[in-house]
Amino acid sequence: MSDSPDPLDSIEALEALYGAPLQRSLDKELGHISDLYRQFIERSPFVVLATSGPEGLDCSPRGDPPGFVRVVDKRRVLLPDRRGNNRIDSLRNIVRDPRVSLLFLIPGIGETLRINGNAVLLTDHDLCQSFAMEGKAPRCVISVTVDRIYYQCQKALHRSRLWDPEAFAAREEVPTAGAMLKSTVSGDFDAESYDNDYPEHMARTIY
Repeated sequence: MSDSPDPLDSIEALEALYGAPLQRSLDKELGHISDLYRQFIERSPFVVLATSGPEGLDCSPRGDPPGFVRVVDKRRVLLPDRRGNNRIDSLRNIVRDPRVSLLFLIPGIGETLRINGNAVLLTDHDLCQSFAMEGKAPRCVISVTVDRIYYQCQKALHRSRLWDPEAFAAREEVPTAGAMLKSTVSGDFDAESYDNDYPEHMARTIY
């Protein structure tokens, strides 16, 4: 490997290296939610929300039972902002830069679905109540208007063996939340107690 890497710094150089995209990779992109894309969204229990703001980028996991992302029409989807840690990084970004991306996953399925669009935050009482879970409504709902939507092929999930139980990590191979938190805070912190208590805490605060 060279000690002086030569970065790609132009679109022309990038296109020369990779060549033209396959036509089918362009054909799958739409400016609206088709019936089949709608089926994918409504079956997905997990989506990653990407946003951009003055402080930089943010990527946030969102999950609920399938159908939690509501397809309003061919151009718009709604997703609830569930209870979290009140960092609200994604929401801070959206109010200053509405551009967002969504990446939908379905357990056991190799394809993913991507939406690029613009978002606004809605706080209408009745709308928020319509997304209530266990009697608790979100404080706001994220409304995303679709600019582009398309599916991604199976290669990445196949290479990663994401849904293969034989590839799942053993708990002891991955640092726990308590261990990671202890490494970042000052003073005494009982990581083991934090990890042991977290399932009960999550059950009380998940909604």
